[in-house]
Amino acid sequence: MRIVATTPFSDQKPGTSGLRKKVPVFAQPHYAENFIQSVFDVLEGYQGKTLVIGGDGRYHNRTVIQTAIRMAAANGFGRVLVGRGGILSTPAASNVIRKYGAFGGLVLSASHNPGGPNEDFGIKYNISNGGPAPERITEAVFARSKEIAQYRIAETPDLDLDSVGESACDGMVVEVIDPVADYAALMETLFDFGAIRALFASGFTMRFDAMSAVTGPYATEIIERRLGAPKGTVVNATPLEDFGGHHPDPNLVHAKELYDLMMSADGPDFGAASDGDGDRNLIIGKGCFVNPSDSLAILAANAHLAPGYAKGIAGIARSMPTSRAADRVAARLGVEMHETPTGWKFFGNLLDAGRVTICGEESAGTGSDHVREKDGLWAVLLWLNILATRRESVDAIQRSHWATYGRNYYARHDYEAVETERADALVAELRSRLSKLAGTSVGGLQIESADDFAYTDPVDGSVSRNQGIRIHFAGGSRVVFRLSGTGTSGATLRVYLERYEPDPARHDMQVSEALADMIAAAEEIAGIVRHTGRTMPDVVT
Repeated sequence: MRIVATTPFSDQKPGTSGLRKKVPVFAQPHYAENFIQSVFDVLEGYQGKTLVIGGDGRYHNRTVIQTAIRMAAANGFGRVLVGRGGILSTPAASNVIRKYGAFGGLVLSASHNPGGPNEDFGIKYNISNGGPAPERITEAVFARSKEIAQYRIAETPDLDLDSVGESACDGMVVEVIDPVADYAALMETLFDFGAIRALFASGFTMRFDAMSAVTGPYATEIIERRLGAPKGTVVNATPLEDFGGHHPDPNLVHAKELYDLMMSADGPDFGAASDGDGDRNLIIGKGCFVNPSDSLAILAANAHLAPGYAKGIAGIARSMPTSRAADRVAARLGVEMHETPTGWKFFGNLLDAGRVTICGEESAGTGSDHVREKDGLWAVLLWLNILATRRESVDAIQRSHWATYGRNYYARHDYEAVETERADALVAELRSRLSKLAGTSVGGLQIESADDFAYTDPVDGSVSRNQGIRIHFAGGSRVVFRLSGTGTSGATLRVYLERYEPDPARHDMQVSEALADMIAAAEEIAGIVRHTGRTMPDVVT
C-alpha cells in the first residue's frame, strides 16, 4: 500500500446523481482518487466488508475501476465484486449490492449524458440498501474533499476484468461476475415470462434500442434469449465507450430513429429504449408515444397483472415535476401517494419502510421495490407483461386509462447549457414574486397558488427546500420551473407544463395545442426570453 500526498479540488461537490465532470477533469492527477478517498473517509464499519464496483462502459470506465479496486484494497475492504468488463447497469449494481449483502458500491456513470474522451464521466456511491447515498453522506463527502491531504492505494498491476472468477489485490478478494445473470434471474421472479414468450410466439413484434449503451447485453439475454423475441429485436446492443457518437438519452430527439419507425405504417407493435446506464426508458406503441408520466400511472394501475405485484401495491411515489396522473391511480386504489424532490434517493426511505411499491420520475425513470434505483428494462418488461395479459395494443391501453382517469396533457421544455448566472437570476426573480402571484390571472388562466417546493421526509423527518417552483392554476393545471444538475456545462432550465382534461371528447388534441396557453403563461410569468435569450427550448419531451 502507498499513501499519496494530494491537494484538494474545490469543485468535487456531488449532486443528486454523484460527481459528474468532463473526462479531462477526471483524468487530472489525483482527481478521481480524491473523490473515492473522500467517500471512504466518511464511511464507517466497512473493514473486511464487500464493495460492488461497475459502470456503464463509457470512456475512462476501466481506468477508474482499476483505481477504485486498488483503493478499496488499501482502505481495508475484504472483497470487491465487479462486473465483467467493468460493466454493471445502475439497476443491476443496486441488485448485486442487495443480493450479496454488500456494504455499498461505486457506480461509474454519467447516466444519459454523452461519452468519449472529451465528454462526460461520473461516480456515485450507493449504500447498503442499493440506493444512492443520502444527502448526509454526499454533503460529508464534499466537506471531506475540501480538506483531503492524502489517499491510500495498493501498488499492484491491473487486474483482468474480462474473465469471470476470483483473483487478489493486495490481499483483498476481487471477484469478476457475470453482469447480467443476477439481474435476469430477478426479472424472472417478477414477470410472467411464459405469457410474454407466448406473446412473441403469436407474432407480436418489438424493437428495443439499447443506444450502444449498457442495457444491450441485458436486453439481448432477456428479450431475445429468454423471452424468444427474434434475433435482431434488440439493436445497438453492444456497449461502446462513446455510445457510437450518439447521445444515449431515450427521448424523442435522441431516439428519433426508433420514433420514426414506430410512427411508420410497417413499424413493430411495441418500441422501447434505454439510456447510458440503463435506468431510464422510452415507451412507444405503433403510432403512439407514451409520455413517462402516463407510463408511470399505467404501470401502477396494471402492476397486479405481473406475478411480482399480484397482491397489489402499497403506494406510489413520484418526483414533484412528474405529472399528477399517478395521483389519480393511487386515489382509486386507496393507497399512499407521495410527491418527492427529484432524485431517486428520495424514494429510498419510502421503499425501505414499505410505504410505496412503484416510483417514477418524468425524466423517463420508473422502478419498484425490487431494487433501489430506477430501472429502464424493468419498465419495458412490465409493459410486455401487461400487453401479454391484456392482449390489447399500447394505444388501446393508454386510451382506456385516459377514459378512466382523465388525461394529463404534459410536456417538458429544456433550455440546455444556459449560462449559470442567467439561469440563477431567472429563478431568483421568480422566487421574489411568488407571494404576489396567487389570485392573479395570466393569459386568462387563474393562478390558485405558487410556491417553492419543500419536502419533509415522512420516514426520517429530514427537510429538503428549494426543490422547484410550482404555479398551480384552477382546474388542475400547473407549470413547474426547475434548474437541473444532470449536465456538466452551464445549467439546464426545465419548464414542466401540465393540463388536466377529464373530458374524453377532448383527449385527441395535439399536446402543443392543449398546452399552448400554458406555454404562453410560463413565458409571461418567468421571462424566459428576457433572462436567457432563448426563444425556443432545445429539447421538448
